[in-house]
Order: sequence, then C-alpha cells, then structure tokens
Amino acid sequence: MNLPLALAAGALRSPFKRPAPGAAPAGATAPGRRLTEAGVRIDPARLAAYARACGFPGRGPVPLPYPHVLAFPAALRLMAARDFPLPLLGLVHTWIEVTQHRPLHPWEPLGLTVQVAGCAPHRRGTEATVTTEAHVAGEPVWESRSGYLARHRTPGPAPHPSASRTAAPATAPPLPARAEWHLPPGLGRHYARVSGDRNPIHLHPLTARPFGHPRPIAHGMWTFARCLAERDTDAQGVYVRAAFTAPVPLPATVTYAASGPAFQLRSGDRVHVTGTVTSAGRP
Repeated sequence: MNLPLALAAGALRSPFKRPAPGAAPAGATAPGRRLTEAGVRIDPARLAAYARACGFPGRGPVPLPYPHVLAFPAALRLMAARDFPLPLLGLVHTWIEVTQHRPLHPWEPLGLTVQVAGCAPHRRGTEATVTTEAHVAGEPVWESRSGYLARHRTPGPAPHPSASRTAAPATAPPLPARAEWHLPPGLGRHYARVSGDRNPIHLHPLTARPFGHPRPIAHGMWTFARCLAERDTDAQGVYVRAAFTAPVPLPATVTYAASGPAFQLRSGDRVHVTGTVTSAGRP
C-alpha cells in the first residue's frame, strides 16, 4: 500500500483507537517490528529547499535534523498501521533527541531503520516512542528518539516517561535573546512541501480547527531545525535534545534565545521549544 493510502487508512481507523485511561498499550505495533530501507539517496534539490526553509547553509554537511525528514514516511507507515494502538489523527510530537556520530555528506547513501519502541502513560494520555537509525556502509552515523502523544482522559497525574531525556520544562529561567523571527501564516504549508509532513494542523485554519487550534501551528520539527541552524552542529559527535512545550500559532513573532549548550524559542513569556546541544556522550 502506498503512503497516501496507508495514511488514509490510518486516519479512518483513528476514531476506533481509544486507549483506556491509565493503560499503556504494550508493544506499539508488534514488538520488534521495524521498517528498513537501504540505499536511500538524498535529492540535492529537496535538500537545498529544506536548508533554505530552515535557515541552514546551502552547502556543507547535511543539516542535523534532515535524516528525520528522510525517515518520516516510514514512521508514518508504522503509526498508521492497524496494530499501532494509538489514533494517527491528533498525535502530537512532544520531544526529540538526536545523536549524530559524525557529519553526514549529501552524496552518501543511507540505510534507515525505523521502529516503534513502545508506549507509556503520560499525564495527558499515552505516548509512543519512535526510534530511527541511519547507517552508511553499515556504520551507525545518526540516531534519534521521538515522543508522540495521543491525548485522552487519564485517571490522575502520571510521571512523564521521557522526563529524564527531554529538555527542561517551560518554567526554566529565560535565556538571553539572540534573534527575533517573524513567521508568516503560510509557513506550515511551505515546510510541508519541503519535508513531506502534511499534518492538517499545520496547513490552514479550516484544517487546524477540528483539532482544537483556531490557527495553523508551526511544525515542531521546523522550530527545532530553525534553532539548530543558529548553532554549530557539524562537529564530530553531537547530542541534541529538545522538548516541544507549546505550539506556535501562525503567524507569529518568536525569539530565539541561547546560553552555552541551552537554547529556547519563545514568544513573550511563553516558551515553545527548549533544549540543549552537547557532545555525543549522553549526559
């Protein structure tokens, strides 16, 4: 089944997937099931369009978040599958961590492996963890973990399953402002064209409203990438972690702030993204 049909099937199944409050579905999709793709080649035109959209240089190593874009169709297939226990529609990307063992070059063919590692209770519902690995000639060069939240009623507060992995909460002290960005109302549609992520909450007020957003919101992965474009992530061995703490309604004016390894994206007192960039050795 091609990707559009798989997504349509996943969307149609969404209303029938309702996790029980307090229950953590075991083994989202079959335990150990994964999707693997070999010999993935980077399209130079698409890569250049992505770099322009996110503020990266148009030359040099592949931008650190880009393997996520390459692997995203496989992740969508897994989350749209019949045996994935959470509804595809309404899933919220809550956090991401990326380890880049060395810079990637645009001409290097990649092997990609994507897996849904499992589900766990979250204070607002149930969260699935999706892992991605990229290899060059069998050498692991890039890996990530992401949290995707299905919101539903819960019996009471539960510890966040990724609390030790994600960045500090939105109540962290504000960092020094470094730049101000004006985000146009069509940013979501533009990023959707270069990334392939056409989640309706990002595209138009009419498609965002059924999901509780009066205006479209910026892609979390665009905010993540735009922040990283302001930093040096081309070194050997980089570890990045970030939490998406609040949506960015479009249009918007946001402030990029940073100090040492830490960074934030905020508007006024509201923090939208918070994270850190360190060496590949996990803290």
